[in-house]
Amino acid sequence: MFLKPLIRVIMTAITLSLFAACERGDEAPALILPDHPHIQYTGRIDFSDPRAPVLFWPGTSIVSRFEGTSLKVQLSDSGESFYNVFIDGNEAAPLVLDCQPGMQVYELAGGLEDGVHTVQLFRRTEDSTGPTVFGGWILDPGKKLTSPPPRPERRIEFIGNSITCGMGNECVPGEDNSDLSKENNYLAYGAITARNLGAEYHCIAKSGIGIMISWFDLIMPDFYDRLNPANPASKWDFSRWQPQVVVINLFQNDSWLQDRLDPRPTPEEIIAHYRDFLGRVRGKYPEAHIFCTLGSMDATREGQPWPGYVQSTADRFRAEHNDGRIYTHFFAYDQQPRHPDLAQHRRMAEELTGVIREKVGW
Repeated sequence: MFLKPLIRVIMTAITLSLFAACERGDEAPALILPDHPHIQYTGRIDFSDPRAPVLFWPGTSIVSRFEGTSLKVQLSDSGESFYNVFIDGNEAAPLVLDCQPGMQVYELAGGLEDGVHTVQLFRRTEDSTGPTVFGGWILDPGKKLTSPPPRPERRIEFIGNSITCGMGNECVPGEDNSDLSKENNYLAYGAITARNLGAEYHCIAKSGIGIMISWFDLIMPDFYDRLNPANPASKWDFSRWQPQVVVINLFQNDSWLQDRLDPRPTPEEIIAHYRDFLGRVRGKYPEAHIFCTLGSMDATREGQPWPGYVQSTADRFRAEHNDGRIYTHFFAYDQQPRHPDLAQHRRMAEELTGVIREKVGW
């Protein structure tokens, strides 16, 4: 993988830059390496090299509190990933990073009041845009990180497809739904729901994926347990993070592609596939409340059988295992020939937030 040599190159370049500043008599900026204890990471992140952590999944985030008036970040990317940057929790005016190829230094803030500030770097896009290596923060000379905010005690995981990723959610009518710059996982229904509930958020989602069949040669049962989404040998350690709530929103792509399966699956076979995946998720999270959802694209259109398959699976699983922590919820078809937009994601989030509060007591 070419990213780790790149991190060494940029670290060398920055070290030389800092050395040159010292040679000129200037006070050098403070370089905060990725393994600093005051950097708070959230999501499935590869820490094989603690000084070159790799981010893949939508919704992955890095939070720090820093002193000073400015902040820069070092990132190595394929040139296709997008990130939101929030300074002091300003959600109304985030900086959107359009990552450039290779290791780059990006200015995130300047001219701040000299004090302690908070930064959140949040991955907008999914793994298809390529991995990103985090190379650390650069602070004003003599400044440092302070303790990060406490982690939420509540934890929620979303498992899904392009709807859960937020594909095209920032598009206006007529724009290309597949434009990666218009995919904003922060404003997808799952991330909004997590914030509504005050929960730490993991998002295991990929556009085009299904349980039985996808638009590519990979299905969620083979994808779900990965650390690096592109590497089948790279496995996530589920003991590192146990959510109290899991939301599954799958079957939209299966509904479109089932005729490509030979033989075409029967309703009982479709239910069996969902049941097997639900059993795997339950095996990873024995105590979690699991919400089997579907929508809001045309798999939930009136007359479609797919909500019934999900309902039957949940009913049978509850009965077979005496499992009272399995629920269903269906988002109504939004009547649009595209992915959900920002308004629809907000509606879905408000709906789901209420359901989870009722069932879980959050």
